[in-house]
Amino acid sequence: MKCGFNLSLCAQQFLKPRYNVFSPLSPASTGLLKPHRYHLSTKATPIATMSQEQPQEPAPKQEEEQKLPPLSPQDFRAYNQKAEQMEYFHAHFRHSWNILWDATTAKKRPSNMTLKQFINVGLQFAQHLEVHHSIEENHVFPYLARRMPEFQAKGRGKRAAELLRQHRQIHDGLEGFEKYLEKCVSGEEELRLDVLREKMEGWREVLWTHLDQEVKTLGAENMRRYWSKEEIAMIPM
Repeated sequence: MKCGFNLSLCAQQFLKPRYNVFSPLSPASTGLLKPHRYHLSTKATPIATMSQEQPQEPAPKQEEEQKLPPLSPQDFRAYNQKAEQMEYFHAHFRHSWNILWDATTAKKRPSNMTLKQFINVGLQFAQHLEVHHSIEENHVFPYLARRMPEFQAKGRGKRAAELLRQHRQIHDGLEGFEKYLEKCVSGEEELRLDVLREKMEGWREVLWTHLDQEVKTLGAENMRRYWSKEEIAMIPM
């Protein structure tokens, strides 16, 4: 039976409204959801324990450099479907980040945004990224870790737990970024674009590497080494 888990719908179960921050932004101009402030009702599972939650299954025996036959367009779509789903979410994160980063580069916020709307882009970005990663670590990654070393906390090889380590590095930077914007909302701090840039620079590289690498890891050429087409359709996401 096909799994009914949906990353978008499941996100709603992890969110509890805490307070409204600002008036809604135009979806056409930002591509974001309604601006609410949220509080995670669950914490991401620590990396050290994730591999214990799901039994790891032996990956198919294949040589690391083994060349597989080309995929037909139909098979490629079947094997690539999880990458496409993940790219949908990551595109929103890139869009939000670029609004903020481009403003720090130009040393002025977008002309079509008020100060409150601009800050809200950053807060939404932080909140949605926290929820996204929490769902991944509690539902998606443990399932993939059954066979894929990239998601195994105690996996073997250079790729073992790499995506999980990136999560930790991203959230180390995200915490300071979000706290600064919250102080700007409360009036404790006055928003300065040079300070905002400092809050983003330290984890910019790992974030963009992660957004690209996670999609590539879920791509057809990698997924076909671990899962059948039928199994991929059942992976929770």
